[in-house]
Amino acid sequence: MTGIIGYGTAIPKYRIKLADIAAVWNKNPDEIIGGLRVAEKAVPAIDEDAVTLGIEAGKKAFTMAGIQPTTVGSVYFGSESHPYTVNPSSSIAAEYLGIGNDYFAADLEFACKAATAGMQATVGLLDSKRINYGLVIGSDTAQGKPHDSLEYTAASTGCAYLLGNKKTEIIASILEMTSFTSDTPDFWRREGARYPSHFGRFTGEPAYFTHVVSAGKKLLEKTGLHPSDFSYCVFHMPNGKFPRIAAKKMGFTPEQLAPSLTVDKIGNPYSASSLLGLAAVLDIAKPKEKIFFVSYGSGAGADGFIFETTEQLPKKQKKTIPVFDQIENKTYISYAQYLKQTHII
Repeated sequence: MTGIIGYGTAIPKYRIKLADIAAVWNKNPDEIIGGLRVAEKAVPAIDEDAVTLGIEAGKKAFTMAGIQPTTVGSVYFGSESHPYTVNPSSSIAAEYLGIGNDYFAADLEFACKAATAGMQATVGLLDSKRINYGLVIGSDTAQGKPHDSLEYTAASTGCAYLLGNKKTEIIASILEMTSFTSDTPDFWRREGARYPSHFGRFTGEPAYFTHVVSAGKKLLEKTGLHPSDFSYCVFHMPNGKFPRIAAKKMGFTPEQLAPSLTVDKIGNPYSASSLLGLAAVLDIAKPKEKIFFVSYGSGAGADGFIFETTEQLPKKQKKTIPVFDQIENKTYISYAQYLKQTHII
């Protein structure tokens, strides 16, 4: 058995309302908010980056798991906004978390699914008995060019997951996983470019939906399960509309999806998006409940997992600050302050 033994999340307290962004560009805020189904987004403090958020999330994951950092045998750090082009985020995080020196490490980039790719690699190491525990971090301080559609949703959050293979420690076992990948360049950023580019509406049907639904169908085919067999579903959340459409396409109900929808209030923190939705579900889930999960990364690919919660979950839930409690701990800032904190000016 392999699965999650602890998780942690770090959501910056600063928020900017989409209405305030729209006002700067003389756009109708109701159209923007209604079209994206996002009201506000999380903004990093001026001294926060993907690594600092990842470290804070990692600390919480260790508190929940109750293991010593030096027992961790791998660290994978997924992000689109690594602070350094050359100098790994994984080693910085591991150093500050006290993991030591005896571990596999890599920084991963696959748009918004970099961290779930790291989770798959960690499962392989655990299943082969190469390690006893592995740490996966998905963290981003996502960038969007001013006056671009991404500016309304690109957000910031860090998530950390500790995985292990001891049955008595697992809070959510991994029953199955899959991926669906193709060369579909809906979103990209060349070396040296400050902001990403995208194909606008092209990012929907041929990119996000094709990959997410295909990976999801593979999960169901491999396991023989049906949407009705799951208590919850979680999808990557580039905006508030896409996961709702994906869930409907796959036969899930709004009630199965609703607990994971963090995007409505904090936007899309890229590599942390689907992992934050999973954490929100784990905050409230009960033992023996199945969770359907599909991430997405532009370029393009989707990773699917089926989790099943265990009897260990309730006692460990007491050791975390629920995601939605963190979301409500917020301070609103102006557009000018937003530009400063995101280093645009």
